[in-house]
Amino acid sequence: MTQAPAAAPRRPKLAELISDDIKRWIAAESLGEGDRLPNEKALMELYGSAKGTVREALKILEVEGLITLKTGPKGGAVINQPSMEPASRMLRNFLHFQQLDGKQVYQLRKLLEVELAASVVGRLTEHDFQQLEANMAACACCASDEDDHRHQRFLELEFHQRLAHACPNPLLAFMCQFLNDMLRDLVVIKKAYVPERKQFDHANQDYHRQLVDAYRAEDTPRVRRIMAEHMADAEHHMSALETEMAAQMLVSTALPDNSHHRSKLHDLPTEYTAV
Repeated sequence: MTQAPAAAPRRPKLAELISDDIKRWIAAESLGEGDRLPNEKALMELYGSAKGTVREALKILEVEGLITLKTGPKGGAVINQPSMEPASRMLRNFLHFQQLDGKQVYQLRKLLEVELAASVVGRLTEHDFQQLEANMAACACCASDEDDHRHQRFLELEFHQRLAHACPNPLLAFMCQFLNDMLRDLVVIKKAYVPERKQFDHANQDYHRQLVDAYRAEDTPRVRRIMAEHMADAEHHMSALETEMAAQMLVSTALPDNSHHRSKLHDLPTEYTAV
């Protein structure tokens, strides 16, 4: 059987080429947040392009978070320092179509989260410790209803995001924050999984307390050991969750359409994040 020829790569639009060239110019000139780009007329003359093409190029940069377009006499394109959220969101959108599972996420997270944890030793300020303590207190105070369980998962994840904010390696920080965002999106469970969730609650709180104590002591080997154990435990719970989800899916597909159980299987799920 003859294979169909591969599709030819799409040729970039002129506006895309212009936006890419502007990004290279920003980097070459070491421009930073608050600096301005040349006005529309200057860009039109520079690239020999129509106003519509230049505006499209600037809109691309604005969507990517690199500039803000301001109107008025003092308007124009002002450079921003992009946040990680647009890049993280685009990558997550791509990976959601790749049948990603928790095991694949933890294959990386068990390595990177330990390295990030070690890199933060000695870098946490008293303000950082106060934020971590407040985070743990909020987790401990979450009530037993479903909305608070979801909120607790996000709080536990935020503990790790706060460590990432103190990481001196921006690439490592981005990768760990991205994996945490993936976990936030990845897992959905039913209300029937309360016992395992309670066990996971207590484990997370214990590991986070141990980590804060090790950070205060600036004990790098201890931080590495605790975070490695924490990640292994979290992976175990993630695997249990995915097994439970698969079992529920099998039950739901086995029930007849007119079963009275069907309505329960269509309840809105509760997001659950393994951290």
